[in-house]
Amino acid sequence: MSNRPSKRANDETRKIELIPNFSPYAEGSCLAKFGNTHVLVTASVEEKVPGWMKGTKKGWVTAEYGMLPRATHTRGKREAASGKQSGRTQEIQRLIGRGLRSVVDLVALGERQILIDCDVLQADGGTRTASLTGAYVALSLACKYLREEGLIIENPIRAQVAAISCGIYKGEPVLDLDYDEDSSAEADANFIIAQNLGLVEVQATGEERPFTEVEFNELLSLAKKGCDELFALQAKAIG
Repeated sequence: MSNRPSKRANDETRKIELIPNFSPYAEGSCLAKFGNTHVLVTASVEEKVPGWMKGTKKGWVTAEYGMLPRATHTRGKREAASGKQSGRTQEIQRLIGRGLRSVVDLVALGERQILIDCDVLQADGGTRTASLTGAYVALSLACKYLREEGLIIENPIRAQVAAISCGIYKGEPVLDLDYDEDSSAEADANFIIAQNLGLVEVQATGEERPFTEVEFNELLSLAKKGCDELFALQAKAIG
């Protein structure tokens, strides 16, 4: 019998859906659904780069992240209303940007920018990992658009990249934490993995206690399994 609130097996993800082309106006888009966490990701192409990149013959990929006011049980204030982004928001969008750029040949992209917008519609844990996983699909579709329009010759994306959360819950390593687990986990970690290339980034924290190297390796094994499932879903979504 599973100790998890959802009754999932320890190595079982939530029901995950990656719905491509959800937004009819963006060059690339994906609705990423990790259980009750839903994130709309759009990719927008701009035929310019940030000023500090002009003349470098390289492109740029960057991300913005935000949560709708009623993405959670209580209404959160719009960050635009306060005039600044929270530290959490800045951390997450930088994480998404780094994760995507790790698998993109910026020279092959040409001197243009792809902006990724991740808007959390519903939050039930793992919003950053759902955002990055969906962002890869949106980015891939935007690059497909650029190739079809003859704006680039080759696909600048060199590998798939996905992200998943893991944690120690009631003494056991578990995959893809929802909010109930995340809020009471003894340790939690977010893994970003590039297919066939290895780890891109790891965020791991002992929340209630330090965790051992053995436990970390168990979390890593779960993350690899989870990302393999995500890679298959991404490939299917992109077609």
